[in-house]
Amino acid sequence: MNEDSLMHSPEFVIKPRSHTVWENQCVRLHCTVTGWPDPRVVWYKNNVPIDPLSNPGKYKLESRYNVHSMEINKCDFDDTAQYQVSAMNAKGELSAYASVVVKRFKGEVDEFLPAPRPGAVASIKEGPVSEYGITFQTQIVDRFGVSFGREGETMSLGCTVIIYPALHRYQPEVQWYKDDVLLTSSKWYNMHWSGDRATLTLAHLNKEDEGLYTLRVSTKSGYETYSAYVFVRDTDAEIEGAPGAPLDVRCLDANKDYIIVTWKQPAVDRGSSILGYFVDRCEVGTNHWIQCNDTPVKFARFPVTGLVEGRSYFFRVRAVNKCGMSHPSRVSEPVAAMDPADRARMRGTSAPWTGQIIVTEEEPAEGIIPEKPQELQVTEATKNYLVLSWKPPGEKGLEGVMYYVEKCVSGTDSWQRVNTEIPVKSPRFALFDLAEGKSYRFRVRCCNSAGVGEPSDPTEATTVGDKLDIPSAPSKVVPTRNTDTSVVVSWEASRDAKELVGYYIEGSIVGSNVWEPCNNKPVNATRFICHGLMTGEKYVFRVRAVNAAGLSQFSPESEPVEVKAAIGGGIPHGVLQEMGPGGKAGQLTEHRPRWTGTHDPVQSLPDTKLKAQTDTDTREESGSEPTGIEPTSSPQNKTKGAKKGSVSWAPDLERDLVSESSSDAVSNSHTDTETAAHLEPDPAPGQDVDLGSATVADAGQERKFSLDSNVSKQETEKPRRDSSASPAPPYGITVLECVRDSMVLAWKQPTFAGGADITGYFVDYREVIDGVPGQWHEANIKAISERAYRVSDLKENRKYQFQVRATNMAGVGIPSMPSDTFLCEEWTIAVPGPPHDLQITEVRSDSVVLLWKPPVYQGRDPVNGFYLDIKEAGAAEEAWRGVNTKATEKTFMKIKNLTEGETYVFRVRAQNKAGVGKTSEVTEPVPALTKPGTKEIAVNVDDEGVVSLNFECGDITSDSKFVWSKNYEQITDSSRLTVETKGNKSKAVFSSLGEDDIGVYSCLVTHTDGASSSYDLSAEELKRLLVVSHEHKFPIIPLKSELAVEMLEKGRVRFWLQAEKISGDAKIEYVFNDVAISQGEKYKMNFDKNTGVIEMFMDALTPADEGTFTFQLKDGKATNQSSLVLIGNVFKELQKESEFQRKEFFRKQGPHFVEYLSYEVTPECSVVLKCKVGNVKKETTAVWYKDGREIKADEHLGFTEGVLKLEIAQCDCPPNTPPNEVVWKKLKISKKDSGMYEVVLKDDRGKDTATLNLKDQGFKDLMNEVFSFIANSSTPLKITSTEKGIRLYTFVNIYNDLLQVTWHYKDSAISFSDRIKSGVVGEQLWLQISEPTEKDMGKYAIEFNMGNGSLRREVELCGQAFDDAFAEFQRLKAAAVAERGRARVAGGLPDVVTIQEGKALNLTCNISGDPLPEVTWLKNEKEIASDEHCILRFESGKFASFTITAVSVSDSGKYSILVKNKYGTESGDFTLETTEGLPDLGVTSYWTDADGNVMFGPNTPQQKMEAVQKKKESLGKTSPQKTEKSQTEVKRKDSVAAAAAEEEEELKPGRSEVTEAE
Repeated sequence: MNEDSLMHSPEFVIKPRSHTVWENQCVRLHCTVTGWPDPRVVWYKNNVPIDPLSNPGKYKLESRYNVHSMEINKCDFDDTAQYQVSAMNAKGELSAYASVVVKRFKGEVDEFLPAPRPGAVASIKEGPVSEYGITFQTQIVDRFGVSFGREGETMSLGCTVIIYPALHRYQPEVQWYKDDVLLTSSKWYNMHWSGDRATLTLAHLNKEDEGLYTLRVSTKSGYETYSAYVFVRDTDAEIEGAPGAPLDVRCLDANKDYIIVTWKQPAVDRGSSILGYFVDRCEVGTNHWIQCNDTPVKFARFPVTGLVEGRSYFFRVRAVNKCGMSHPSRVSEPVAAMDPADRARMRGTSAPWTGQIIVTEEEPAEGIIPEKPQELQVTEATKNYLVLSWKPPGEKGLEGVMYYVEKCVSGTDSWQRVNTEIPVKSPRFALFDLAEGKSYRFRVRCCNSAGVGEPSDPTEATTVGDKLDIPSAPSKVVPTRNTDTSVVVSWEASRDAKELVGYYIEGSIVGSNVWEPCNNKPVNATRFICHGLMTGEKYVFRVRAVNAAGLSQFSPESEPVEVKAAIGGGIPHGVLQEMGPGGKAGQLTEHRPRWTGTHDPVQSLPDTKLKAQTDTDTREESGSEPTGIEPTSSPQNKTKGAKKGSVSWAPDLERDLVSESSSDAVSNSHTDTETAAHLEPDPAPGQDVDLGSATVADAGQERKFSLDSNVSKQETEKPRRDSSASPAPPYGITVLECVRDSMVLAWKQPTFAGGADITGYFVDYREVIDGVPGQWHEANIKAISERAYRVSDLKENRKYQFQVRATNMAGVGIPSMPSDTFLCEEWTIAVPGPPHDLQITEVRSDSVVLLWKPPVYQGRDPVNGFYLDIKEAGAAEEAWRGVNTKATEKTFMKIKNLTEGETYVFRVRAQNKAGVGKTSEVTEPVPALTKPGTKEIAVNVDDEGVVSLNFECGDITSDSKFVWSKNYEQITDSSRLTVETKGNKSKAVFSSLGEDDIGVYSCLVTHTDGASSSYDLSAEELKRLLVVSHEHKFPIIPLKSELAVEMLEKGRVRFWLQAEKISGDAKIEYVFNDVAISQGEKYKMNFDKNTGVIEMFMDALTPADEGTFTFQLKDGKATNQSSLVLIGNVFKELQKESEFQRKEFFRKQGPHFVEYLSYEVTPECSVVLKCKVGNVKKETTAVWYKDGREIKADEHLGFTEGVLKLEIAQCDCPPNTPPNEVVWKKLKISKKDSGMYEVVLKDDRGKDTATLNLKDQGFKDLMNEVFSFIANSSTPLKITSTEKGIRLYTFVNIYNDLLQVTWHYKDSAISFSDRIKSGVVGEQLWLQISEPTEKDMGKYAIEFNMGNGSLRREVELCGQAFDDAFAEFQRLKAAAVAERGRARVAGGLPDVVTIQEGKALNLTCNISGDPLPEVTWLKNEKEIASDEHCILRFESGKFASFTITAVSVSDSGKYSILVKNKYGTESGDFTLETTEGLPDLGVTSYWTDADGNVMFGPNTPQQKMEAVQKKKESLGKTSPQKTEKSQTEVKRKDSVAAAAAEEEEELKPGRSEVTEAE
């Protein structure tokens, strides 16, 4: 394997992380680096290499298994720096960065670092304590209570922790929380664990420290917690009457030179309203505070600008009123002025240090002006300032980008630069000194060293003023007794409050008129426990809300309440869970902190089985079934003490349950104090109830009830409808969830509500020990409106019974039968618990609606659906069947297709990822019958288009109410739906019907026999209603067609529309550019009332007619209008068309072109120019021109089709052609035919001209069409073989030299060479592959380029096709070689030679052949030899000569020359005739040239002599080179001449004579 392939440059798997530490603490930076070869790692501080030897003990560097670390010992302020680690090897170098910030204490707080617990080091050395097999019991005693402190003081909170068994050196996990947030040691918090006592010290109290503090002690067996509230009051003001200090100063949206500072207003203004706030800043590392604003700001948010990029700052806030300035707030956490992207790359730097952060910028893009910013918007607007934000431009021009901000008053276009001197670096900008009430628009420009860019898109007009209103005052403040020193205060939240911060509560002793704050930190809940009150005194309370805009007015004062302990004990902590609308209880689960620590549980415990147990003999004998939930799943690992899900509730009960508060919500559990009086009724159904009287405290009021021991059975079962009657007892108590120390119960509502509506329930519980019930204890001291409740503070693995009472205005009813005995053991089953609180509504003959609530116990995973089961009431258990095959996520379902008159029962099952849980309790039987008089919800749309749902009930009572719900959750928000009820009719009116209103709407009438109905507003129904609503609100005149425009003859313009239905009384208004126009010289109007056509005519369009034309129709109440916008290019085109039509009209009065000049390419690739003419007569003439030169004239048009044609041809003028005469000869089209063609049509009425531009692009388009015909005429590509190789070819109908052809091999263009050539022969296009090999196999294609496209012909030269072609090539090649090498006589011998006796005869012929042929001469078929008389020579291997020195009569005869080699034999014959001195007969004769070629000679001796003389002269002038060249050319033409010679031989005369040789 090649080592180079394994090598790679360094790469950081884990990069070093930035840290913020206190002085004298140690910090370690570590990273993991990979690379090969192993990288060398070097650490740097501010770009200076770190040498551990130069400062012994300060730095410790380690490298082990690719993990590299650097430890800085006892950090001081000089260690605040940027640290760099660089890894390098042979393949490259890579660096990573981290910052270390060392913080020191400031102000009055002494520097303090908690020392390690004595013996801690020794304990670690001795090794950890094994916890295996040990079960710990933890108890927190000697606990801190509700504490009070003042700003600047020091406070310690401590608890003693007893852990049994006590193991030496065992350390539990001890954690402190404030408002559910895990605390860590810092300058504000010091934590100490002494082995048996946990202590939290608040070194310097501020109002930010107010809240609920929780101690959590964890062992592997679980955890114990304890919580108490800490109140921090304002310190005394330096100036009497000055306000309290602001609190909770935070920094938001930090950028390079811009930070937003927020804070919360103080609760104390000491009788004088706060005028505003001053914001101060201090650079980290200095003590110099600078005031940021010159005038106080009333808004609790302020943008601080002018910061230095890369530096870090603290901020604080001071309040001011007319008496003076407050103390400064606690300083904020340090924040760096840097780009957010750079901060993200620092990976968690909590407080960048001062002056040492290196701000890097990207590679500059020299000379590029930045683009315009994007998404400019106004993010915040007050009367003091306005904040703009935008996004930087794209990638180009980001080098040193800064910004200029411009403003202009709305309605003008006068832009002014705001920051004229220095551009800002952040994409945020705060503008001050704007005129309140004025509207402005803003835009931003980017700039860099290259220049200033284009402005961004301007913002919408923004009016200067406060956009956030002060919240409205809370209402309905209700105090309730709690303990001897505390009162529970609840109130109704502020309406429509935006960005609410919380509430401040104040209390006052009745009659004193002195108000004191109950909390100094805003609370988010709507209930609060006010501590530190005087026992026995009566107090009144008031509440006000606060947001960034300020504090609201105080609420009305509450009723007085005496500070006195409630029966059953009080609620221990400060904040309670939220109350829903109407004062209904909030979350049912008790408060448990959401632990935010990072520690995992020590060990998970196995599940315990949960089962309902009965511990009394009477219950065992009666055979009553337990109602607990018995898990069937395998054990799951759960951590003790953790919550097992959340509680959610069905809509028709109370939807206003809220989740746990993230900061101020605390436990809803109660102390375990016994009630002052308890009841233990345990009668069986139908038995007499013998109870005494009892009094139970309920929220400061006594609830009294008594039962006559002589009440009859009938009176007990059927209470009378007495207005003073209390409710019957609830029944069916079941367990919905069980955790370690609490259980959630559910029950069914009483069968008789008494004389008034049930207002709540009280739950009692008692412990059952060895079957013996204990005393009853109240679980809740305030009535709860839900039929489910979490009973807290139970003991794990103990058994309990429960009973429930219902209450109404008449009093508290008798308790229910005691429940089954339930074991308080944590559920660990994976599937959900049972749904509960099933309700049946909207009973009809064929359907019912079933409502339910989700299970409290979610199981291992959240519930994701429900299944419904149904059966007939009297059917067996096996008759249960499912209603839905697919789980529904809703908590309601309409069950259809029921049998009329049949009685049904229902149940519900929940499912999660683990499976389907246990079924719910079965509903009461319900018959499927529609009660007489039942009505359904009707939808109505009035004339104003308002949509309403209407429901009428004929069976109402004086106490009946119409309750409207959406998706079966009661509608409380009237912003979208307003309910109007009159008598027995109720109407729900939609304010603005939209997609948010889609859902199922239902109406339930209380105090009736279940009168209810529902209406499904689906998406389709919404669309239909919106259409109907619009039609009713805005009736319109329907149009068949909208306003349109059309062009008429002479360029007249017609505007028209057609109404579908319109009366004769309708009125039409014609409007142009918002100005009414009327009938006149320019405009002609017409309204056809029968057809509904409305039209307007204009003779012509002028530039002044550009704009919007509108036809406004009104027919009674119905209206409509239609507009046509004619501006810009649309108008210009229409005006141009109008002028054109006007000109066309006049043009067509004489001879004119109906169709202008165009061209057509015929299949034969001929180009024909043609045009169509009209309105011609005999005198009309047509003249053709090319480039201004007349080319053809048609003076008398005798055609009937009216079409003129001209076929383009190339002028070919023979010599001596007169100038006025042009001879046209049809040739192929070429570049010479490019030009401007024109035809003029004229007579006495006028003339018309048509032109066609066939230059440049026009000629290219023409040739592309020609090429298209040529390409489409091409034949498929074929293969043939020649003696030189393989040839691919195709034929076209006609070939043009301008045609561009590309040959391809394997989809790549072929580069031609001597071996591969292409060419054209006639109409054949060919590719010649000489001496082909297997490498030439593949796909070949010829591509015809047609300008806007191409056409390919392809052929595969491979496989059998290649083999056949190659074999044929080999054969032809061999044949060619043989043909070329065959012996042959190449001329020089005539057929007949006639010569006078005594003359000398010399004949020479060319001989060719390879190998050299043998030459034999024959006379009369007999071989002759050379002698003195007859000399035979064969010279140079190619010249054979026959010479007779003196011809005699005996020499006459037939002579032959025979040449022969291995490729063949050829002979040449001639006949020699000897004459005896005959005169010249004038016959045709021959003579031979120097090469022995026979030439056609003269017929007369005089001509012979002249010819011989000329020949001699020509031979004397011919150079050897030319002779040789001519011989070469002759040889090249041999193959072609051979066939021609044979043909010529046939055409020769029978006999010829040759002259005597000289």
